[in-house]
Amino acid sequence: MTTTSPEAGFGARLKAAHERFGPACVGIDPHRGLVEGWGLRYSYEGVERFALTCVEAFGGRVASVKPQSAFFEVFGSRGVALLERVTKELREAGTLVVLDVKRGDIGTTMTAYGEAFLGKEAPEPADAITLSPYLGYESLRPALDLARDTGRGVFVLALTSNPEGAGVQHASTPGGSVAGDIVAAATRDNAEAADRGEWGHVGFVMGATIGSALDDLGLRDALAASNAPILAPGFGAQGGTVETINEVFGASVERVIPTTSRDVLKAGPDVSSLIEAVERTRESVARLA
Repeated sequence: MTTTSPEAGFGARLKAAHERFGPACVGIDPHRGLVEGWGLRYSYEGVERFALTCVEAFGGRVASVKPQSAFFEVFGSRGVALLERVTKELREAGTLVVLDVKRGDIGTTMTAYGEAFLGKEAPEPADAITLSPYLGYESLRPALDLARDTGRGVFVLALTSNPEGAGVQHASTPGGSVAGDIVAAATRDNAEAADRGEWGHVGFVMGATIGSALDDLGLRDALAASNAPILAPGFGAQGGTVETINEVFGASVERVIPTTSRDVLKAGPDVSSLIEAVERTRESVARLA
């Protein structure tokens, strides 16, 4: 299968992948517990076997895969090289790569982060990355614009499920709330794609288990109008279900990307068992409204 190309906008490519494979996104999270749970030694060699086994099982079978960069970076330059190989091989299999790096900075530093993961000269650019907007949404502008110009995407942390998140994300602002301001800003960045009838290149990270947060903050209609894909971690082992995702996201559910890691990864190290777990997940999320 040919390498996924950034020529079309990220939102258009993501929607097409969803129509082909369904919305599920599977994580590659080679942390110590999972690696050792496969009977492997927690070392570079163990993580390499873990990651490449995941590539074999997931590539060409789901719309997107989300490697967590930190679990590769911990092994230094070899780990980063392995992450680049994982990205390359998944994209060659026709699978979109959402690299979970959660970068957020200002000025030339933010520009450099964008170029490292999204730029035309990046060693192995991902299709999209996660970003943290908590130095201000506009501090992300270099990466936001670079993603648009290269046909790639970003997912901005907006409403996360961790207990500490609400203290910042629910905080009041003149516009309503911090999360609401992020939704409004991304909606503006996605306006051109909306005019073309495509999903935007700026998506949100919103946990599958955020409960009533959208209603509490009055954001349900704004999210529906945002034209943003929604990366929803927490599906499966962390308590998110098809029913809760339908309830939480309502009219926006067609743009939700339910993300699971442990529920699939615990099926390893056998490739066929991982594939079976992926297929069960795909069948499950096909019931999203």
